[in-house]
Amino acid sequence: MSSPTTVEPPAKWKVIGPGLIVAATGVGAIDLVATLIAGSKYGYALFWCVVVGCLMKIVLVEGAGRYSLSTGRTIFEGWRTLGVWTTFYFGPYIVIWGFVYGAAAMSGTGLPLYALTGVLDVKTWGIIAAAACLALVWFNRYGLFEKVMAVCVGIMVIAMVGAAILAVPNIVEIFTGLLPVIPDGGVVNVLSLAGGVGGTITLAAYGYWLREKGWATPKFMRVMRIDNTVAYVVTGIFVTATLIVGAELLYSSGKAISTGDKGLLDLSVVLAERYGPVFGKVFLVGFFAAAISSMLGVWHGVSLMFADFMGHLRGLESDHPQRRAGGLYYRIFILWLTVPPIILMFFGQPVWLILAYGVLGALFMPFLAVTLLLLLNTDRTPKEWRNGIATNVVLALCALAFLALAVTEVTKAIAKATGGG
Repeated sequence: MSSPTTVEPPAKWKVIGPGLIVAATGVGAIDLVATLIAGSKYGYALFWCVVVGCLMKIVLVEGAGRYSLSTGRTIFEGWRTLGVWTTFYFGPYIVIWGFVYGAAAMSGTGLPLYALTGVLDVKTWGIIAAAACLALVWFNRYGLFEKVMAVCVGIMVIAMVGAAILAVPNIVEIFTGLLPVIPDGGVVNVLSLAGGVGGTITLAAYGYWLREKGWATPKFMRVMRIDNTVAYVVTGIFVTATLIVGAELLYSSGKAISTGDKGLLDLSVVLAERYGPVFGKVFLVGFFAAAISSMLGVWHGVSLMFADFMGHLRGLESDHPQRRAGGLYYRIFILWLTVPPIILMFFGQPVWLILAYGVLGALFMPFLAVTLLLLLNTDRTPKEWRNGIATNVVLALCALAFLALAVTEVTKAIAKATGGG
């Protein structure tokens, strides 16, 4: 098992690493489809939501990283200082979320692979992809993991930005989209774009990836902030390109695409019809890169969080091998993400599981924002690293926005579970 070691702060051009991982993990196929649909419905009117969403994620991830670097504690250790209620929420959440996410990730990754090859089926390709992710993260070769994630990010950005360039965007309309307006009936799209794109539980994994990178003390604070900001600027470019594609190729022609992962398959067909089959295939490769990077990031980062969670419950010291990557609990959760979800792929999701997943998942972002406000404004964080006024305002706005999104998502989950939608 490899264990991270503290290193010296790197040169500026070498700072990109954990931030790009957390950003890439958070932008999955469903997020891309939500952005495409927003562009297809409203053109560039919701461009400002993309900017606001990226700014929100920069502040949230910076807060999680700042807490870890300034205290030497993991985010879960911080949550525990706020009371046992955090454990009662986080424990069931990470278990249920992992079970359902595993199946969703397999389906999302299997779709482009099946579309590209035309052999086997979506389920089989999804299982193969999950097994490949398991093999890659099982022994925690962080350097290899980071390089693979960087390659995936490069492919997905090139594919989507290439599609946006081919679409010949209207630059004037893009800038008018920076005016914060909400179109009629667009509230849900506003909340989804601002709150949904860029990650949920994986935002909290940032501190764990910092530790694996060897960035573990306050002297890495500036490097962490550069890393995080650059990562979400890249995410912003990627999501902006997605919105452009939705606005130019779908909104202008009146074409509709499916919800869920299949929406990206629909888009690949549109691109192939307009620009030729080669570009349709290139886009599918980009779709696959987005899906597999999300899967791979979760297999590694959320497994680190689970290992820390279980080790803390057992009273193990923070540097105990079983609370770190490569330990027993880390590997148990990788298996949990990989094996049981296969059942859901073949038999569907029980009603109670849909409801629990929807409710617990929707509540995580307000949970993260509120707990960061509590952690970063008290003696749980050294005084010099506590929040300033501007950060507190943004975090408070994040909490309110995510709470509004949570109400919407919980309502949808209940309706779906009870057959009402």
